[in-house]
Amino acid sequence: QVQLVESGGGLVQTGGSLRLSCAASGVNFSNIDMGWFRQAPGKEREFVARITPDSYIRRYDDSVRGRFTISRDNAKNTMYLQMNDLKPEDTAVYYCNRPNGVPLSWGQGTQVTVSP
Repeated sequence: QVQLVESGGGLVQTGGSLRLSCAASGVNFSNIDMGWFRQAPGKEREFVARITPDSYIRRYDDSVRGRFTISRDNAKNTMYLQMNDLKPEDTAVYYCNRPNGVPLSWGQGTQVTVSP
């Protein structure tokens, strides 16, 4: 059974930092691209960043490039998102999943709230 568990969210002030984690189980994690997504209140879920299995290629949405860093540890079946210089517009529920192909079962997400 595939399971994605996101964690690490919280409440921070503008300019602060958070590190999100995504723990995967029931999937061949080390062989698939993975990505981060987010959904703000009243908006559709949107792409944030993605990473290839070997971590060689990383892609970011323009809104987070230069502030966020995606990484992964295949030995731990875990992906990370280091978020620096957070802004109020980064407030959302953050999810991890495959960025291509059939999505895995979505996790519960982790809430990130950035206060002005």
